[in-house]
Amino acid sequence: MSKFNNKPNRYFDALLMVLFIVPVACVQKRLSVNGNDGQYRNGMVVCAYPDAAKVGLDVLKKGGNAVDAAVAVQFALAVTLPEAGNIGGGGFMVYRSTGGETNTLDFREKGPATSNANMYLDQAGNVIPDMSLYTHKASGVPGSVDGMVQAHAKYGKLKWADLVQPAIDLARKGFKITKHLASDLNYASAQFKQLNPGKNYLVKDTQWQEGDLLVQEDLAKTFEQIRDKGRDGFYDGIVADQLVAEMNSGGGIISKADLQNYHSVWRKAIIGTYLGYKIITMPPPSSGGIALLQLLKSVEKYPLQRWGYNQDSTVRLMVEAERRVYADRSKYLGDPDFYKVPVDSLLNPVYIASRMNNFSWDAATPSTSIQPGTFVGYESDQTTHYSIVDREGNSVSITTTLNDTFGSRIFVKGAGFLLNNEMDDFSSKPGVPNMYGLIGGKANSIQPGKRMLSSMTPTIVEKDGKLFMVVGTPGGSTIITSVFQTILNVIAFNQNMQQAVASKRFHHQWLPDEVTVEKGALDSATVIKLQNKGYKVTTRGGIGRVDAILKTPQGYYEGGADPRGDDTKLGW
Repeated sequence: MSKFNNKPNRYFDALLMVLFIVPVACVQKRLSVNGNDGQYRNGMVVCAYPDAAKVGLDVLKKGGNAVDAAVAVQFALAVTLPEAGNIGGGGFMVYRSTGGETNTLDFREKGPATSNANMYLDQAGNVIPDMSLYTHKASGVPGSVDGMVQAHAKYGKLKWADLVQPAIDLARKGFKITKHLASDLNYASAQFKQLNPGKNYLVKDTQWQEGDLLVQEDLAKTFEQIRDKGRDGFYDGIVADQLVAEMNSGGGIISKADLQNYHSVWRKAIIGTYLGYKIITMPPPSSGGIALLQLLKSVEKYPLQRWGYNQDSTVRLMVEAERRVYADRSKYLGDPDFYKVPVDSLLNPVYIASRMNNFSWDAATPSTSIQPGTFVGYESDQTTHYSIVDREGNSVSITTTLNDTFGSRIFVKGAGFLLNNEMDDFSSKPGVPNMYGLIGGKANSIQPGKRMLSSMTPTIVEKDGKLFMVVGTPGGSTIITSVFQTILNVIAFNQNMQQAVASKRFHHQWLPDEVTVEKGALDSATVIKLQNKGYKVTTRGGIGRVDAILKTPQGYYEGGADPRGDDTKLGW
């Protein structure tokens, strides 16, 4: 069980998986870190770790564009944020050029060739506890390195080697760890030792302390292979051999052929509107984009601004929309390369409105009475985020993940990087929840070569044809609702970017039927009103770590770095 779960179940083992975000934005001379206001003209970086943010800012200052900075930040986070930053995982990128061109890149992990729908079940057909989490069989085929290679090939300006080198330097020379990272490393130490006999990565004889120097020589050597050989430096050659040897040592199933056959995919963005704003977001196998647009449309006609931020009517409306959207997620969303996702039907305004027809102000709608919707013609969270804007106005929103905090907690011997436990995001058995309590079915069943469903929701917002916001977060199943609330905080509740990401959040996901709230998110009177209407309200630790960038009417970039972590915003 993750230490980030303040409840006696595993449904919200995330705060952290932390899908952290790194918006890259910058401006003149002043630096702004973890909450201090600052507006910048030339670009901006907001990300989950200070050293990685500086790497991104340096790339922008050297003339790199948003994608160049994203590549450098991705690899720097793999060194400085081992809880979630990675080369052993995968993710999604949403891109918007300064001229309004949009694109998305799917570098989500895939099921190995020998994976199958029953691989985590015992002879009685029951799910074997933790097999999809902390074993060598928990890992999907990694996509992060291929994703960065493809993004750079299509949009990058600077030399590939120059973007990888900062990660090598951080790994070889070391960096001083924060209090948060020291705590996380100490928390995971026993499991690192248990799952990694003969390895000593990220462990020491004494407790980690803030300010300790973390050196990762094997990881530096791995990045040298990636620097010199690009894609082949990871999916072929010595690093691939080390990964396959690690699989073989523990009964894992990723093969050399799986690595060589992996390719990320460019996909058309999912686009919708909310109160005249254009929402550009990630298509399946992310569930986040469709769910976000469904949520925004579900509440669009209601006077949220008049009701107010986190007031009882606002919370009730948002919760009722969330329970219906997460019910749809459980049935209809999966990898579009394997399953026909009914995107148009799910985003049809008439359908969305019909889902809210049985919402009553008199009482909460029990989740047991809510099922996935129906429509004519249909045949049957560790993560980190970064957002980047460059001098020209190109923007990137990327969310990348290992799934759980530190992924499977298993390192590749000799290569020094952590493996993901992303196979848990498949539906191991219809109706059985994953580590975040999310329910799935046939659409998200395990198949070879298939990408598992994700809640990651990297998003870019336009206003009047111009860039308005870049946003994303980690947080497992809470990612979707955290992005939803952050957008509403700015558009409906007139908060600035820093206020919007720092504001207290709440979450509902259909099952379990409860409203989880951060401490202090709702006042006692609001909680009593909700409880009197039949809502079960429970308190938990922080929800998500949103990092975002807002473009002001004056043309400056204003960052929001989530105070729940080490998130940092830098500009020039």
